[in-house]
Amino acid sequence: MSRSVHPIEAESYRILRGRFDLSHLPPLTRAVTERVVHASADLDYVADLVCDEAGLAGGLAALRAGAPIVTDVWMVAAGITRAGREIVCPVAEPAAADLGRTAGITRSAAAVRIAADRVGPGAVWVVGCAPTALVELIALDAAPALVVGLPVGFVGAAESKAALRASGLPAVSNVGEKGGSAVAAAALNALLYLEDM
Repeated sequence: MSRSVHPIEAESYRILRGRFDLSHLPPLTRAVTERVVHASADLDYVADLVCDEAGLAGGLAALRAGAPIVTDVWMVAAGITRAGREIVCPVAEPAAADLGRTAGITRSAAAVRIAADRVGPGAVWVVGCAPTALVELIALDAAPALVVGLPVGFVGAAESKAALRASGLPAVSNVGEKGGSAVAAAALNALLYLEDM
């Protein structure tokens, strides 16, 4: 099933490709980089996005096999434009608040623990808001198929992404404090748009 591309999106990609030649990048890395730049209009991502091509291939294979998608916040889930996918995001559930209080961790970190128990290994994780969610995921033995780790903020975001890169998990991240829900969703959407190809 092919996706219909709106003329504005096509023009955005034409402009992007006129400013940067990314044809030297491996195909999945290029798709993710272009989608992130298109979604953010931030050309710095060309140099600052860190993609693991083998990890992206594993994530794409997992998505094709129906792997669940776990997000840290509903803003990330809302940006995922592929209908019909199972998305797990327990951050708003009372159990996440209760576990956060009793374990002395953030609600986002508690939600990661809850989600990991629900989905088991092989899920695709997308973190676009909370650095503590990414830190918790790294600490767990969750065996993700792919981690899109693009949380944003001045406190812990850059450090959590550096820890992700050092962890050896299959991942997409970036260097620095910026990121966010729209960027994380865009990175995943790049793979979802390739899912049926």
